[in-house]
Amino acid sequence: MNEFKLIDRYFNWACYHSVSLGVGDDCAVIDATLHTQTVTSVDTLIEGVHFPKNTSAADIAYKALAVNLSDLAAMGATPKYFTLALTLPELNEAWLSEFSEALKQLSGEYKLDLIGGDTTKGALSITINIIGEVEVGRALLRSGAEVDDFIYVSNVIGDAAYAWQQIEQGDRPSDFCLERFNRPTPRVTLAQELVGVANACIDLSDGLQQDLSHILKRSKVGANINIDAIPLSDEVSSYINTTQDWCIALAGGDDYELCFTVPEARINALKMIEKNLGMTLTKIGVITTNQSLDIKGLDKTCTSYQHF
Repeated sequence: MNEFKLIDRYFNWACYHSVSLGVGDDCAVIDATLHTQTVTSVDTLIEGVHFPKNTSAADIAYKALAVNLSDLAAMGATPKYFTLALTLPELNEAWLSEFSEALKQLSGEYKLDLIGGDTTKGALSITINIIGEVEVGRALLRSGAEVDDFIYVSNVIGDAAYAWQQIEQGDRPSDFCLERFNRPTPRVTLAQELVGVANACIDLSDGLQQDLSHILKRSKVGANINIDAIPLSDEVSSYINTTQDWCIALAGGDDYELCFTVPEARINALKMIEKNLGMTLTKIGVITTNQSLDIKGLDKTCTSYQHF
């Protein structure tokens, strides 16, 4: 099987949106829409860095697309299209079938069209470029936080980092934590509801401490957060109570939950979103003028993930 037959067999399926030309040519051609802005992001996942060597093809496909969807979620955007660059050490049709089916299933949940990409031979890595749209001037930005905004985090954090730590130590994570690591849920629906309610937003990929700091830097503000307010699962809470290792939640990364700021005047609207979605949104602190991040209750230095 050559490259072109591989693409046609595993990565050429019907589109949900208006695509003039998709998989099969030098470029894709998509129809522009009025009154919207294009939002795009790209992420690469590499074996041994972002997922262990024995990770299933289905889990790799899911996470590769989910983390890109999470970037769109952070902007309050609607997912539309994506491209896939797939580097494989060998042509394994069983692996490709499993990868393709999982990718197709998740993309179908968000009506997301695969419109092109590339395949090559080498160490296993997956690069996805995702494209979405948002109404003009309505994107959620890191630069919108204002003094006295309350800081919120969706659901719980720390589970994925705890799973990765256990894997590196040769231990078997719980099914819950492993699922949170391999198959994070992109908070697309929540983010779209936050448009017009939140002032600033970011998805938590590299850890709460580092990612919140991006909001502070872009907004030119500071923050006070209370470590005891950080939302944790029972499993991570038990681990922290035993070890006092708060860095697993503050700097571990791979949560793909949302961290966002909301002014007091819109708290009732936020509570309505929380109720309608059946989702826990936890207030962890407040935006300040001091242009630094103060974590009350933390007595050690945590180092968030660094790519280099």
